[in-house]
Amino acid sequence: MDRPLLDKEQVALADVPETMLWTLHNRASEAERPDGVLRDETAIDIYRRIAYDFGRSFGRAEPSHAVRSALFDAELRAFLADHPDGVIVNLGEGLETQRFRVEGQDALWIAVDVPAAMAVRERFIAPDERHLHVPVSVMDRRWFDAVPRGRPVYLTAQGLLMYFEPDEVADLFRDLAQRFPGAWLAFDHIPRWFARKTLRGYRKTPHYQSPAMPWGIDLDEVAPTLRAWVPDLADVRRLSFGLPRGLPRVVFGIVTRLPGLRDKVPGCTRVRFGLDREAS
Repeated sequence: MDRPLLDKEQVALADVPETMLWTLHNRASEAERPDGVLRDETAIDIYRRIAYDFGRSFGRAEPSHAVRSALFDAELRAFLADHPDGVIVNLGEGLETQRFRVEGQDALWIAVDVPAAMAVRERFIAPDERHLHVPVSVMDRRWFDAVPRGRPVYLTAQGLLMYFEPDEVADLFRDLAQRFPGAWLAFDHIPRWFARKTLRGYRKTPHYQSPAMPWGIDLDEVAPTLRAWVPDLADVRRLSFGLPRGLPRVVFGIVTRLPGLRDKVPGCTRVRFGLDREAS
């Protein structure tokens, strides 16, 4: 049984940090389903402990964020199978609970997020010697120094890069390539039409307006854009993404096969930075 509201944790967030509650709503709700694509008791527990009207703000939960998390989980499991002592850096981690879903006792996990978001995270998830928290913006390159040299690195950015200007994203890619040669980076992205919609003021519900998402990119633009930013990328790969059930799955599947529409949907991409750079 859910606890009374007065026993719950009051959480005050706004703008981009508040979106961590949006993704938690969708992930935990999916994890509560017997046929859900994600098993995540930690997310469910945090979700039930927070005093926030998720439904009023974000509407009925839908599975896309859980599908994304499951996709990134699979990426990290494969990485750790080859590199058990690897370093996983989750950029803009919010209340993501991936470290509880993915085995890797020899790995080092580093969460990077703005101080307001990190303060909320630490009310539910404590850092330790294998799970570090760095309370800075991902655009503040000081977090680079938290990543030990000489170990394989996999960086993730879930629901993050679209909130920055295109020039900021390009500069970040170049700096990551310079500092972390050979590292992997997985991230999700939205199409241009949806980015424009948020710039005009996108209301998820009558009670919640999404922050602006300036960086949108269509699927056919991803690889050439990234290679223009970082010409020596070792690999650019689209990660398969779909919805798990019902009419949305059917519609999404049809749209992704139609010329003129198939490049106008959200997606996930993995890159590997070139190995021939000298880290500075």
